[in-house]
Amino acid sequence: MTNDTTATSSTDVAHIAPREKAEILSQALPYIRKYHGKTIVIKYGGNAMTDPELQKDFAEDVVLLKLVGLNPVVVHGGGPQIEGLLSKLGKKGHFIQGMRVTDQETMDVVEWVLAGEVQQDVVGLINAAGGKAVGLTGRDGGLIRAKKLMIQDKDDPSKEHDIGQVGDIVSIDPSVVKALQNDQFIPVVSPIGFGEHNESYNINADVVAAKLATVLRAEKLLMLTNIRGVLDKEGQLLTELTPRRIDELVADGTISGGMIPKIAGAIDAAKSGVNAVHIIDGRVPHAMLLEILSDQAYGTMIRSH
Repeated sequence: MTNDTTATSSTDVAHIAPREKAEILSQALPYIRKYHGKTIVIKYGGNAMTDPELQKDFAEDVVLLKLVGLNPVVVHGGGPQIEGLLSKLGKKGHFIQGMRVTDQETMDVVEWVLAGEVQQDVVGLINAAGGKAVGLTGRDGGLIRAKKLMIQDKDDPSKEHDIGQVGDIVSIDPSVVKALQNDQFIPVVSPIGFGEHNESYNINADVVAAKLATVLRAEKLLMLTNIRGVLDKEGQLLTELTPRRIDELVADGTISGGMIPKIAGAIDAAKSGVNAVHIIDGRVPHAMLLEILSDQAYGTMIRSH
C-alpha cells in the first residue's frame, strides 16, 4: 500500500496498553455522542472491495458504527467485477466518450453481478462481522426511479448519444431504507434503478450515494476511493474544499476523468443539506472509522461553502 498514513493493524492493537486503549475510546466518545442517531451514507468501492483484509475491516467498521448508535447505509459499486465477467463471456465493450454502451445483454450481466454476486458478498461480510445487513436494489420498495441518461456530444452540444440502459435518477423513495434502519438493519444498496416501463438502468454508484444521502438528510457521505483524496498539482492532499475551489481545480485540469462525477455528486449533496462529504482512502485499514470517530483527516472533506 503506497500511503504515507500509518494505520493500526489488529496485531498492533493486541499490544496496546489498557490505559492507551481507554484513552483512544475516550477520544472517540464526543464523536459518538455527536453523531448518535444520525445517518451516514457510505459509497463502498475500490481496493476496499477487493482486498480480503480491507473487506473485513470495512465490515467491522460498519457494524461498530451501528452498535454505537449511528445509522450506516452502504451503496456499493462493482465496475471491475462487471468488466471481469463481460471479459469471460467474450463480450466486447463499445464506448462513447468513455461511457460503456449498455445493451440488454450487458444489462443482464450488470444486474447479475451487482444485485447478485457483489451485493451478497457485502451483505455476507457485514453479517459475518456481527451486523444485520439487507440487500436492496432500486426496485425494492420503489427505491430508485430512473430514466435513460443521454450523453451530450463533447464537440457538438446540440447532439446527444444514446448509451443504452445507463440511467439518471428521477426520484428516490427512502421509505424502505428508513424502515430497515428503524428495525436495526443495515441497508446495502445496489445502484440499479427502474424506469416507467419496468426496465432496468445501471446508475453511477457515486451519484446514487450522493442522492440517497441528500434524501435521507444524512449527517455525512463517505466515499471510499483508491487515492488519498483530492490532490493538488504537486500531489499534496487537499484536506478541505469548497465548490468555488473545486471549480478552479476542474478548470485547470487538477480534477479530471472519473473524479469529476464523484466530486459533482459530493457538491450536490453538500449543497442539499448533507453536513459533510468525505472522499477518503479506502486502502487505509479502518480509514472510515478513523475519519468519523477522530479528528484525523484521512482524505478530502467537501463543504457547501
